[in-house]
Amino acid sequence: MGKTRDTMKGKDYRKALEPLQEELNVMHRWLQHTGQRLLVVFEGRDTAGKGGAINAISECLNPRACRVVALSKPTEKERTQWYFQRYVEHLPSAGEIVLFDRSWYNRAGVEKVMGFCNDAEYASFLEDCPKFERMLVNSGILLFKYWFGCDQKEQEQRLAERLNDPIKRWKISPIDLAARERYADYTVARDRMLEATDLPEAPWTLVDMNDQKRGRLNTIRHLLDHLPDHEVAMDPLELPPLSKRAARESYPRGVNRVKAVY
Repeated sequence: MGKTRDTMKGKDYRKALEPLQEELNVMHRWLQHTGQRLLVVFEGRDTAGKGGAINAISECLNPRACRVVALSKPTEKERTQWYFQRYVEHLPSAGEIVLFDRSWYNRAGVEKVMGFCNDAEYASFLEDCPKFERMLVNSGILLFKYWFGCDQKEQEQRLAERLNDPIKRWKISPIDLAARERYADYTVARDRMLEATDLPEAPWTLVDMNDQKRGRLNTIRHLLDHLPDHEVAMDPLELPPLSKRAARESYPRGVNRVKAVY
């Protein structure tokens, strides 16, 4: 990887993003019209930009039918369940989009590298995951898997930015800091994961996120280009004039209001 061009400017990014978000809405209408189910898995390096890409997709869509799933560490009860069980309940229904901000691939990444699973659990995952994903695809789910990468130098800069920015401070955890010295170990784990789970029915797509804005745009373009033709006419709607009986807004008396500060 590595930056080969200047970082994309915000105004250029917003100009390129708008038509993609319009097409995302067309695609979403197609899903709802046909009852198709779309599942997108986002994995990758810490700070690579998974959250920003997910937000670029979800912010323009109906939140009732586009869900972001970002699970915390498993509970004691969940640790006793079939490994994939807690993810299954979040799978999409007809007309829905589900975006996994990390997924069952935690076992092939952070759990393996940081020692949160044993060798037998890891080996079992690599064997079972292709079977699980083939079941998803055979059931009719449209499954996409993206792995976001960035160079170690870029990762270090972003970690430092998060550490010093009170708004982004929540994005960094002790695990993230402990993982810094294991960049190469994560590379080995990634390559082993790709080797075992890059399936014809559910292939991995690698995204260069050294420039996050370009990476988001390229991800959305790839997703849209690899779905079936999804043009569905929008239902015609009109905004008729208000009748004389239409009520006008009046604030109730005796109720506190937000103070106008700005």
